[in-house]
Amino acid sequence: MIHLVQLKNGEARRVAIVEEPSLRLLSTTCRSVYDLANAVLESASSIRAEVERNLSNETINYDEVYSDLSEWNLLAPIDHPVEPARCLVSGTGLTHLGSAKNRSAMHAGAESENETDSMKMFRWGIEGGKPAAGEVGTAPEWFYKGSGSILRGHGECLEIPPYAEDGGEEAEIAGVYLIDGDGCPRRLGMAIGNEFSDHAFEKRNYLNLAGSKMRTCSLGPELVIDPHFDSVSGEVTIGRDGRPIWRQEILTGESEMCHSLANIEHHHFKFETHRRPGDAHVHYYGACSLSFSEGVRLADGDVMKIAFEGFGRPLMNPVRLVSGLEEVVAPKPLY
Repeated sequence: MIHLVQLKNGEARRVAIVEEPSLRLLSTTCRSVYDLANAVLESASSIRAEVERNLSNETINYDEVYSDLSEWNLLAPIDHPVEPARCLVSGTGLTHLGSAKNRSAMHAGAESENETDSMKMFRWGIEGGKPAAGEVGTAPEWFYKGSGSILRGHGECLEIPPYAEDGGEEAEIAGVYLIDGDGCPRRLGMAIGNEFSDHAFEKRNYLNLAGSKMRTCSLGPELVIDPHFDSVSGEVTIGRDGRPIWRQEILTGESEMCHSLANIEHHHFKFETHRRPGDAHVHYYGACSLSFSEGVRLADGDVMKIAFEGFGRPLMNPVRLVSGLEEVVAPKPLY
């Protein structure tokens, strides 16, 4: 499997292939993964062929970059380098048994029926989330997170803004896509993701889900081309003051989910607005476990660490609590 990273040094940008313990830079014509993917489309080749064609002899120390000891910094492994708003960040929930239990526990008591809406959605996924090839299955829960401006890379802070009630990790894998000139989604690969959300706000009422998702989130550090996504083991760790305060082994992948990857992708890209040529997409596939459900409340400076087997180096992000009070945002009339 090919593992790609995006790097920045001042105004300079490069793409590199992971060759542990080094990073081998691609030619200067490949300033971003987005550019690389478009070059693949123009040449009607493959990412592997385009990477091999652009390999340079320049290498840099990955340990130094990863530990923020280099002039080069890791970016999220996909973005739209010219128009961040043309990268859509979204996700699918209630895809794992663990997520259904967590959400149902959050919303129990807020709904009058014995079975919460969360468990209903999960049950529908169990019954129809893995249709036969060529058939349409049950739609999973879908949510919007924001444009590419909310994406953060390895080592960057994920923020709890003044208007938020909380912030919590969601350890999962995300798919990375580019829409080609014919409006066809092209999957570039997958990466480790932290779909950071406000679970305290959501717990008040499940109708707060949409607002709870509008937060910064992270991806990377590596984009894995054609990864194994059957059953993927991982681990999440929350660190505070240099020691772990919560750790959980996790599983993801199609065998661990009630929706197939094909069904998730269909129900995202069935919308015409999600098939605009030139747009990039990051779609989170769902988490199976949350520290919030076990009573953990993240504090300023906590470090979230997420690792998945076969997906490269772990993704680490500190929590940053933005101080101050929520300010009223008042539109100014033009009339």
